[in-house]
Order: sequence, then C-alpha cells, then structure tokens
Amino acid sequence: MAKAERMDAVVIGGGIAGSALAAALAGDGYQVLLLERQTVYRDKVRGEVINCWGVVELLELGLEEAILKAGGSYVDRFIGYDEITDPDTAQANAIPLDEMLPGIRGVLDVGHPEACEALATAAAEAGATVVRGIGDVTVTGGANPSVRYEYNDIEYDVPCRLVIGADGRTSTVRRQLGIELTQTPPNSLGGGMLVEDLHDWPVNVTSIGTEKDLLYFVFPRAGAKARLYLLHDVAQKGRFSGPTRQADFLKAFQFQCIPGSEMFATATPSESCAFYPMNDAWTDGPVVPGAVLIGDAAGWTDPVVGQGLSIALRDARLVRDALRSHGSWSPQALKEYVDEREERMRRLRISGQVRTTMNMTFSPEGAARRKAYAKAWPEDPILAGSRLATFQGAFGVSAESFHPDTIQRLFALR
Repeated sequence: MAKAERMDAVVIGGGIAGSALAAALAGDGYQVLLLERQTVYRDKVRGEVINCWGVVELLELGLEEAILKAGGSYVDRFIGYDEITDPDTAQANAIPLDEMLPGIRGVLDVGHPEACEALATAAAEAGATVVRGIGDVTVTGGANPSVRYEYNDIEYDVPCRLVIGADGRTSTVRRQLGIELTQTPPNSLGGGMLVEDLHDWPVNVTSIGTEKDLLYFVFPRAGAKARLYLLHDVAQKGRFSGPTRQADFLKAFQFQCIPGSEMFATATPSESCAFYPMNDAWTDGPVVPGAVLIGDAAGWTDPVVGQGLSIALRDARLVRDALRSHGSWSPQALKEYVDEREERMRRLRISGQVRTTMNMTFSPEGAARRKAYAKAWPEDPILAGSRLATFQGAFGVSAESFHPDTIQRLFALR
C-alpha cells in the first residue's frame, strides 16, 4: 500500500457536484484530491439544464465560462405547448426566462458528459489532483478521516481533513458512513434521448407540456441538438423498449400541440434511450464527523422538475462557503448547509408533486385543472410559487406557496 500525503479534502465522485466543489476548494488554496471511476464521461439519460437559480450558483463558483466553453447555451424563452391550448396562444404566453432573476440570461442547457469533463478540467486547472479510472474506495470518517482507493493495481491511503461523498445515487460513501437514504416509490417513469439534426427547433426555446398520456420536455442545445424527454404512468413500464425504442420515441414526439412536430421524425437519435423511475430521496443528515455528502449522494428530487444540476451546484457553493468560514471543519461548521438543504429539498419535492399531479393526471378532470391553473397562476403569486421555484429557486418564492392549504387549493382548481 502506498501512503499518500495528507489532503485537506478528498472528493469522491467527479460529476457535477464533486468537480464543482473540487474546483472551488482548490481555487481557495486547499489541497484537494478528486477521485472518479470513469476515464471518459459517458452519455446517459441525465440532467441537461441548469435552471436560473442554478446559474446564480455557477456564477458564484466562477464556473460559468467553463460550461459555456463546453457547449452550454442559454435558453431565454419557455413555451408551454399543451393539449389544453392552441399553439398561437402558447407562443403569445411565452415566459421570458431572462427576466426570472436579475442579471441571469435564462436557463443554461449543456450536455451532461461535456459539463462533467469541463468541471473536472477546471478542478485540475485550479490545482486539484484529479485521478480518473480508480477502482474500489474505502472511506473512514471520524476524528481522523481517510480514503483508501485502488488505481493501476496500487492501493493508496490518503489521510485528510474531510471526506466529501459526491458519488451519486448509489453512493458507496453514503453506505460506508452509515447514512440512511429514504426513497419514495416511483411517481412516474421518465426517459430521455439526445437527438441531432433538429434544425427547426429554436435554440433559445424550451418547452414542457402534456398531450394524451404523455408529458414531454424539450431542452435544446447549440448545433441543432436537443435532449428530449417523455414521462408516462408507471403502469406502462416497457412502453418504449426493445430494438425500435428510438423510432417509437420520436414517433410519440409528433404531438399535435407542437407546431411542426414532424421535425422530430427526421431528427437523428442517439443510442442512449432509456427509462427510469422518477422518485424522491433524502437523507436525514448528510453530514457526519469527518465527512459530508453532496449532490445525489445526499438525496435527490423527482427529475420531473429538472433540478438536479442546480441542486448540485448549490450544494457545492454552500459547502465551499462553510469551509471558508470555519477553521474547524466539524459537523457544526456544516450545520447551515444541512438545515438549508433539508428545507430546500422539501420545497422542491412539493414542486415535483405539483408538476406530476398537474401534468400527469391523464384524464378530462386533469386537463380541466391544468387549464384552470394556466389561467390562475399568472395572477396569483402564491399559487404560482411552487411552479416558479423551479426557475427562481426554492427560496426565491413565498414560503406560503408550499403550505398544505395552498397545495390543496391548487389541486382543487377546475
């Protein structure tokens, strides 16, 4: 076994959260080791959008330029094409995303593997030691934290001040530290596919809507690319599977509510087209002596609201700020992060429940409620809050928007 020099922080997981925090801590002059299993970031069905409040965090971390250089592009209009309205009305009611938060140009769409590569590179350029292609990892918390990992058939033992677990939903760090994860049953099934040659979709327009028994998302990217998503009821498991899944997916995307939707039939699909359970998960405490969890390792919200990248960036920024402010990197130093994250995730879970109920109640009653909500929310900031929180952040709207009475009033609309 090789004994390595002591580090301030060992970050396990070089995704969005881990690489962003590694870059931020290294930029502050700390000795940081970033460990990642993948030698090449692979394209999977993962988040493609950094919402407006997440862009604020990206700017605070000084990492916007890295994402833009990785092909990120701003989207400044949201058009809710939906079966309850005609396309002209939907376009007339477009939401200006560049007016959601002061100085923020909109939501930022970027490929997930490209973003991870850019942030890992930013961490290395900031002075972090980045090791990719590692094998098994063993972590120890407590008064003398350490990380043991395998690389090129050599086992390294690294003492540190703090272990940072950023290794995703199936986090081995979380398991080894004995931090319990609570998960809800699937709220729906959702799948995505990257397409190219989508030349007729405006690069500055994102869209979400419902038609028949599907909820769709369109997240465009520069170069006539887009990540398309479809969500359906859990009872329809396997609806888009087998050798024709890409063709079936694109055929389903030819919605009547989207003008010119035949464009999707001629788009070029990627190989990656898979569906996953859409659920919520949380830890009661993502901090223990000697270690902290961030990103999906600490719990996630239903991807139906597309908050994963923004959550990861806020986690990274809050932990960076906490470690900046305290000489002792104890659990007490991270208490503000723990408390803020608990309430943030609670509110975003409610936003997810609202979207699922509003957009995935595939019935005449559901359509009537959705139509009533479309009329009510622009005039009622409290009713609008759980929706606008996905753009403005959980604390960017009134706390009353998440009160049970408000949600009950919202669900009673007809």
